[in-house]
Amino acid sequence: MRTTTGKTTGIPAQRPPTENGWAPARRRGRRAGAPPRHDAQRRRMARTGWTYTAPSLAVIGAITLFPIVFSLVLSFSEVRIGYGGFVVERLTLDNYLALVRSSDWYYALGFTVFYTVVTVAAEVVLGVLAALVMERLSASRGWMMALMLIPWSMITVVSARLWAYMYDSSYGVITWLLQNLFGANPLILGTPASAIGAMAVADIWKTTPFVAIIVLAGLVMLPRDVYESAEVDGAGPWTMFWRITLPQLRPTIAVAVLFRILQAFGVFDLPFVLTGGGPGIATQSLAVMGYKVLFQDLNIGAGAAIATSTGLLVAGACLLFLKVFRAQVGKEDVA
Repeated sequence: MRTTTGKTTGIPAQRPPTENGWAPARRRGRRAGAPPRHDAQRRRMARTGWTYTAPSLAVIGAITLFPIVFSLVLSFSEVRIGYGGFVVERLTLDNYLALVRSSDWYYALGFTVFYTVVTVAAEVVLGVLAALVMERLSASRGWMMALMLIPWSMITVVSARLWAYMYDSSYGVITWLLQNLFGANPLILGTPASAIGAMAVADIWKTTPFVAIIVLAGLVMLPRDVYESAEVDGAGPWTMFWRITLPQLRPTIAVAVLFRILQAFGVFDLPFVLTGGGPGIATQSLAVMGYKVLFQDLNIGAGAAIATSTGLLVAGACLLFLKVFRAQVGKEDVA
């Protein structure tokens, strides 16, 4: 306690009394209007986390964004190739104008869309059927999954080479089988229609196990009590599949379809090894066309324009699919 002369007596000062006779307790470490202590601790931990992860995020961002931005700049540029590399001379829209005037680009776009729709639809149907079969297996489910993973785990270049051997018009086993069944010697990879069909079969054979395993993971997570209640109400297998299984599997199937759209729209290695884009340009996808323009014709600006437009088309298709899927799920929730 401080006296009138400014000296301290060593006696602690008494708190001023309140209306009920008790002095208010002093709050330490927090001022009026200051945020709670746990919020400040949370912000401090967030700053520490961002400090540690910022270098890795910067590296990932540079690796991911730099090729995209560089390709976008090249697609709007007139590029000249010289002995010291390529030189960007000026910015121009000629690459995209040449693209929209090219009949080959329209054919590659149509073929890529057709190939994506057909193969993804077939893989979803076959994958759901395979998952329903494996879901009913007990002891042999692991063996079945291991067998189905063999095509999916095979490198696409190897599987394409394998199917090329089987489709070969001289010694291919599929050609031999068709010759013995129908008495003809078909050129499977020599005509446009059969080459497109052969390429779709090879893709469906390889990728259907991927869809089946994703759908199987969703199947085993479905609640069993719903099926027991449906059986008590007298629902048959088809009714339970159509009214219970399929609606609850829609999010899982949507994930599988989204992944497959991304892969199928950018297909390159299968047509490049199996058919080379032929006969003619019958199996030439957008990715194969971009490779030929960029690395064979050495037209860097046009090749970058094909790559950029393909990326925008894939992103637009995925966003449209997600929007339609969310709108459908929202209607079911309201109903």
